[in-house]
Amino acid sequence: MPLVRIDIKKNPDPTYIKRVGRVVYQSLKSAINVPEHDNFQILNEHGGDHFIYDAGYLGINRTDKLVIIQITLNEGRSIEQKKALYKSIAVGLHEALGISLEDVFINLVEVRKENWSFGNGIAQYAG
Repeated sequence: MPLVRIDIKKNPDPTYIKRVGRVVYQSLKSAINVPEHDNFQILNEHGGDHFIYDAGYLGINRTDKLVIIQITLNEGRSIEQKKALYKSIAVGLHEALGISLEDVFINLVEVRKENWSFGNGIAQYAG
């Protein structure tokens, strides 16, 4: 049920953004119990003119290795679950790819279950 969008500045390693996506998916499974095979991601790499961020907003030092992750998911997760997800993604990216914790920006967009159609023109989760 999550839809994940990952945006980074263009990386010379063509496998890099897919590896970022794998870490995010593993964190979704471990931190908030997303089921196996529920993996839908849009991976985007941008030139410098199309990847704009404030390098010091809220006193956090960001670099061009910034990873912006937006996850649309069903509403209802606790604050503790969300915090666990943020931590799992940031630490996972740091351990797997050397991305600094400061360079992991995550936004959750919560929607009601009836706002999904996974195909066939059907709202699979609607009651």
